[in-house]
Amino acid sequence: MKQKILFVAQEITPYLPETPMSKIGRHLPQGIQEAGKEIRTFMPRFGSINERRNQLHEVIRLSGMNLIIEDYDHPLIIKVASIQAARMQVYFIDNEDFFHRKAVVRDKDGVEFEDNDKRAVFYARGVIETVKKLCWSPDLVHIHGWFSAFVPLYLKKSYKDDPLFSDIKIVYSLYDDNFKNNLNPNVVNTALYEGVEPKDLESLKNADYLSLNKLAIDHSDAIILGSETINPELLDYAKASKKPILEYQDEENYVQNYSEFYDKILET
Repeated sequence: MKQKILFVAQEITPYLPETPMSKIGRHLPQGIQEAGKEIRTFMPRFGSINERRNQLHEVIRLSGMNLIIEDYDHPLIIKVASIQAARMQVYFIDNEDFFHRKAVVRDKDGVEFEDNDKRAVFYARGVIETVKKLCWSPDLVHIHGWFSAFVPLYLKKSYKDDPLFSDIKIVYSLYDDNFKNNLNPNVVNTALYEGVEPKDLESLKNADYLSLNKLAIDHSDAIILGSETINPELLDYAKASKKPILEYQDEENYVQNYSEFYDKILET
């Protein structure tokens, strides 16, 4: 049977401007699919994405669920677009409260949005619930960027007994994508969900970039260094975890080496 790989991305070009991360978000799933694996790819439907130009459309059968965050209902809308040259679809997690502002994670003055914690929690839970609706059981999930960092926590805690995710392996890519302002101090309460206890969120108590990435490392099975330069404290933490680490790979070789790394993780 084909291996099934779920990609949870923070950025994918051409939907967002080209960056090292958005280029990996675009080309890695294509390369893995061409290597014979089955894929699904997700990203947030940030308000700066032009729906008409990129031909996004709502998937009615997947939309309509409400996610409760801090006692408030937030409708989950799923949209999809195709990258024809790659013969692959991208699913978008959307919500009017969180993703209709004309920006990604910071305002025009470069200040991170105060509700980025809620947006990231909504995104993580939205991806997992959509995969459930698809009745698709991934063997491995590869997570890119801090905005996706709550996914490992929920897969390992909230959904660990779900047959679709019970045997899943999680790979988390570290990038040089630091944010300056801490998350909302209430982020620990925001992130609480079925199966998640306050003790599981102790590493998040500082509500900063390092804490969020450490939380993702804690609940992942393996780490990939997605940037040439990684925060030294974060790199030391990853190495101290004793989890398998794939060093930074150049643009010519990363697809093949990532694929082989997946195989290695899935064999353990």
